[in-house]
This record gives sequence, C-alpha cells and structure tokens, in this order.
Amino acid sequence: MDPRVARPHEPSVWQKREMGALMGGGVGLTIGFIFGSYSILRSGAGPRGLLATLSQYMLSSAATFSFFLAIGSVIRNDALLPPQLQAAQIQLLSPLVRSKAEGAMLMRARWEAEKARRTATTA
Repeated sequence: MDPRVARPHEPSVWQKREMGALMGGGVGLTIGFIFGSYSILRSGAGPRGLLATLSQYMLSSAATFSFFLAIGSVIRNDALLPPQLQAAQIQLLSPLVRSKAEGAMLMRARWEAEKARRTATTA
C-alpha cells in the first residue's frame, strides 16, 4: 500500500464513547417520555406536579441508557483490526462451525470408520 495515500480517520475511543452516550441519551429521553406519560396518565402526576414527574422519568431513563450505550459502543468498537479486515479474516479462515449437513456427514463417516475398525479387530 502506498504510504502517501490518505486513509480515513477513525474516531478515537473517547469519541466513540461520546457518540454512544449521545445516542443513549436520545433513546433514553424518548423512552422516558413514553413511559412517564403512560405512568402519569395511569396514576396521576403526584404531589410534585406533571412537569417534575415527567422530567424525572425522562432524565433517569436518559442517564441509564446513556451510560450503558457509551460503555457498549466502546467495547463493541475496540478491535485490533478494522471491520473490513475482520470480515476478510472471517471469510479466509477455515470455518469452525460447519453446517448441519456437513456435521451429519462427518459424524456418519466417523461412525462407519469406527464400526469398520471394531469389526476388523473382533474378526
């Protein structure tokens, strides 16, 4: 590969964490709004009022989703190889998991070989 060819810049771990946290915050706010609204409609706003109760649902949900998606995005994207090279590596390596049909054929062949070996030793 020509060293002068510019490769696209990958985001750092900090940027990946930040993107995961922002996505989690958006998802959490939405889920908090949905479940908070349902809870308020079902059982009332309570002594704190409508806005305070809904905002508590939304913020607690956003904080939780943000935390876990930030961690998940860092763990998921923390690989030694870029994704395209991982895909090539998976395609070029011999498969560890075979199809059911291949496995059944291998099992039958081993059983037949073992059966032939046993009959040869007993005869």
